[in-house]
Order: sequence, then C-alpha cells, then structure tokens
Amino acid sequence: MRLFWLLQLVGWCVASSPLFIVPYNLSTYYMVYSFLTGVFIGMLSTSIYRYVVLKEVAHILTQKNLIKVAIGFVICCVLYLSLYYLSEWGYGAIWERTQDEIKFHKEHSSWLSSMLGTLMLLLTWTAIYFAIKFLFRSNQNRLEELELNSILKEAQLNTLKGQVNPHFMFNSLNNIRGLMLEDVHKSRDMITKLSEMLQYALVKNTVDAIPLEEELEMVDNYIALSKIQMEDRLKFEKNVDFETLGISIPPMIIQLLVENAAKHGISNLKEGGTIALTTWKKRNNLHITVVNTGKLQISKDSTQLGLKNIRQRLRLLYGNKASFSLREAHNEVVANVQIPLS
Repeated sequence: MRLFWLLQLVGWCVASSPLFIVPYNLSTYYMVYSFLTGVFIGMLSTSIYRYVVLKEVAHILTQKNLIKVAIGFVICCVLYLSLYYLSEWGYGAIWERTQDEIKFHKEHSSWLSSMLGTLMLLLTWTAIYFAIKFLFRSNQNRLEELELNSILKEAQLNTLKGQVNPHFMFNSLNNIRGLMLEDVHKSRDMITKLSEMLQYALVKNTVDAIPLEEELEMVDNYIALSKIQMEDRLKFEKNVDFETLGISIPPMIIQLLVENAAKHGISNLKEGGTIALTTWKKRNNLHITVVNTGKLQISKDSTQLGLKNIRQRLRLLYGNKASFSLREAHNEVVANVQIPLS
C-alpha cells in the first residue's frame, strides 16, 4: 500500500513537471498551481480507477474483466478531464491570467488536444500499473512455490515417519518370531509381507500417486500382520468398487487410515471388532471410507502423525477440492476421504 502511494506521488510529479520547461513566460503562481492540481487530479482519478476496477481484475484478465477495465478507463478519463477543466476555471476565477498564460491555455485546453493527452497519459499509467502488478505477482508466485516445495519436503519427511512405525515393526517381528515355533511356513509368509511393506513405504514415499489396487495390497499385508497378535479379534471387510481399482491416489492414505483404526480402535476392545473399507465413485469424485468398531478417542501421548499426514498431503496435491473427515457415529469411528478425479 505504501509503495503504491509512493509510486503514485513520484509518477504524477514526473508527469506534471514538463510544465516548468514549456517555452512560455508563465507566472510562478500558474506553474505551481497547475503542478499541484495536476498531481492531485492524477492521483485522485487513478486511485478511484484502481480501487473500483483494477484491484479486483488485475490478476485475471478474462473477457468480462477486460470490459470492466475499458469502462473504468473511460470513466477515469472523463473524471480526469472534468477535474482538469474545473481546476483551470478555478485558477481564472482567482487570478488574472497573463497574455502568455491565455495563449498557453487556448493552445492546450481544446477538447481534442485535452482528450488525446488524457488518453495517452492514462493509457501509460494503466500499462505501468499492470506491468508492476505482473512483476509483483511473479515474485509472489515464486515465493509461494518455494514455500510449497518446503512444505512438501516436510510432508514427505512426516510421511516417512508415519509409514515406518517402529512400534509396529518391533511387535510384528516379535509376533513372527513366536509364530515360527508353531508354523514355519506361515511365519516365512509373514516376513515376506513385512518386507514388502517396508519396501513399499520407502519406495512409494517419493511419488505423488499410485493405483488404488497397489495400496490395497499393502493394506492386506498390514491386516495379515496385525492378525498375528489380534487373531480373531480383528475382522476386516472390503467393499471395493471394481471401477476404482485403477484410480490414482496418494500412497499410504488407506494404509494409514486402517492402521489408525486398528491401533486406536480394535486393539483397545477386549472382544475385538471390525474394520470395514469401502470405495466408490460419485459425481467425479473418489470416496474412501474406513469404519471401525469403537469410539473416537486418541491417547494423550499420540502425535496423530498419520492423520496430520493425510490432511497435509491432500491439501498439497488437491487444494480445497479434496476433503478428509473423522467422526464417531453409532459406536463406530468413520473416516472418509474424498479425492477429485479431474
């Protein structure tokens, strides 16, 4: 704001200064009066022009906005000319003009010359205004891009922290070690699943999207590993629309939701419960819902890293078009993710 007024003042002072070098013997009163009124009229008319029209349309020049700019420009010209003629009349009413001033006034106050001069002056002002706006907008976009890249890197780090859960890995390895005494073949299969999860978490952390079908394979691995400890207490149901399998989603989104449901929901219930995963398409959006038995309660020592991770990545990738919600309904916790398909 300060920069705008500073540029306004400097610009209109420069635009009004040629009056001091015209080849006429003008009085000091007339030159100072014309200079001050010229600066005032220029700043007033263009400031109104900016606040009423340009401030809203400077960044997006659609056909509709260009019409607004054109209409605002004409009104600004009329306002500038009206104030100019009013100031000239005011000077003549206060002071008596010299012969040189009368001659100068006649040569430069005709309707045609005044209109052409005003058009050129305000066209120049408009061009400079948009050029400065463009430069500032470009710099702002660069800063926003750098900030988003910084946030994205931070989100990727948080994703990696949330994906490689040391507590889960430690429990899984202990459970597999105990399982080896009972079923060597099954324990070997569980080690393979754990290895696949680790590889998936490390490799897919660098990409923005993967097919939903790949994500579901990791979810199945996670459920299989969790059942080593919870056994029949953990029931898992899938209702996946076939059309959604090829849709690209951010990696680890569903896995984190299922992990949250198992860790904060089913594991706290003595009798166990059910995790139900559902995916479907509706109105050009992909809907993912994870429902688990239990209540919405997160321990005080929890960092909620997984949930923060989901929100942050959805915002970075889709802006306001995607959504994530977590709520409790009828003794169940419902997590819903909505992702735009275009």
